[in-house]
Amino acid sequence: MKKICILGGGTAGWMTACLMAKHWLNRHADSPTEKVQITLIESDKVPSVGVGEGSTPQLKKLFDTLDISEQEWMPVCHATYKNGIRFVDWSTRAGFKQYFHPFPTQVDDHTVPGFFHNSFLIRKGIDLNAHPDHFFLTTHLAKQNKAPISAANFPFEVNYGYHFDAAKVARILKSKAQQLGVTVASATIEHVEQDIAGNINQLFAQDGQTFSADYFVDCSGFQSLLLQQSLAVPFQLFANNLFNDKAVVLSVPRNKQQPLMSQTISTALKHGWMWQIPLQHRTGFGYVYSSGYTNAEQAERELRIRLNIEASDISARHINMRVGQVDKHWYKNCVAIGLSQGFIEPLEATALHIVQEGIEGFIDALSKGGFSNQLQAEYNQQMTARFNAIRDYIVAHYKLNTRSDTLYWRDNAANQNLSDSLQHILKTWFSGQNLSDELTRQQIDKYYPSVSWHCLLAGYGHFPEKSQLIEGNDFAKQYSIDKIQQFIHACGLNYPSQAQTLGM
Repeated sequence: MKKICILGGGTAGWMTACLMAKHWLNRHADSPTEKVQITLIESDKVPSVGVGEGSTPQLKKLFDTLDISEQEWMPVCHATYKNGIRFVDWSTRAGFKQYFHPFPTQVDDHTVPGFFHNSFLIRKGIDLNAHPDHFFLTTHLAKQNKAPISAANFPFEVNYGYHFDAAKVARILKSKAQQLGVTVASATIEHVEQDIAGNINQLFAQDGQTFSADYFVDCSGFQSLLLQQSLAVPFQLFANNLFNDKAVVLSVPRNKQQPLMSQTISTALKHGWMWQIPLQHRTGFGYVYSSGYTNAEQAERELRIRLNIEASDISARHINMRVGQVDKHWYKNCVAIGLSQGFIEPLEATALHIVQEGIEGFIDALSKGGFSNQLQAEYNQQMTARFNAIRDYIVAHYKLNTRSDTLYWRDNAANQNLSDSLQHILKTWFSGQNLSDELTRQQIDKYYPSVSWHCLLAGYGHFPEKSQLIEGNDFAKQYSIDKIQQFIHACGLNYPSQAQTLGM
């Protein structure tokens, strides 16, 4: 019997427990590697961060894998559908003060070639419309407050994410884990014992309980009790190119007179940015900022003024963020999942996506390696590469901003602490070369595809000035913006509103 012990009962811990249980406890096999006992330790003395309330489409895959229907979990978690993220005021260029980063659909196969075509030729000096908001179905759905769920007579795949109450999602996953056979223990760990080889041997709780296992999963959050504290794995901060390290969060009851949005909104403020996340019963707001440019009191005041909310009306919560990643995600007999392995600020809602990839990769490596560390180095390389690629995409949002109203934004635009990978991407774009080819050459389009990079760079309006362009009438005929918009609008007629879909 192989034993796995998961420390931490937050969202990352319960996702880990569910996926491991689905893989090992929900199968009928005689192989010794599939006879696994999984224990999760949770503590009522350790609070969860509990703000990850937006996701990428990867989360749908999790619920599908666990056979949890949307009808089962979404109402309980006050969840809504998410078509993508709208970025507001990150660019000051006329006509590009906002853009939408969409989730992909099959319908886009008919329109994205026009986006690539126009964004390539405008960088060559041809006057064409290359704003990303004109080319994607989910952009249209978000503008119309529609859900990405169509009737059976329009059977085209739409990738979508969710907005949800993170604490309630964790409870749903806990219940599922227990159904799948995970043992749950309530304890607060105060001491970690290692064997002579440096592996974790046993965990000792305050109440005298002890826990031993072959492998330990550290889901203890930013404190990283096992991997960083006990095994002393170093942590690499990303502070030299991702400045934000704090957030102030509050929520307001949903205004039922307003349409229920199906998008996250990210609005640039003085020293960072503000998220707006719509749930069925409330709207969450959070100001992500850098303590190097403002303090907690000033940040909260700026957020309240922006939302016209008095301190006496709604309380705010302050969060410290440790942005970066560990040197090794899997070391000895311990793997870190979630905040204990690293965190990239929540701009593109990647936290749970990384958690899911980390769990699935570890399950695969452990299974193929016969419950050994045979594939440990390969796993670490893959996770490090994923963190670095996502970091670079986030860094580009700040580097490419054109604001000049505060030192924060000017320093971000002037920042030269860029990876070689990101430097090559930006050079390719600004020199008018084929960006898709460069992403393929670097083998990083599996992390953020070419469409995402095009939306970011084109959405900021990083093109030649209007005076530098020549007429592009002949080129414009190939992909008529009017025809593309008519096509997307017609497709959008097959989708109901978010409120209708959720029965509200």
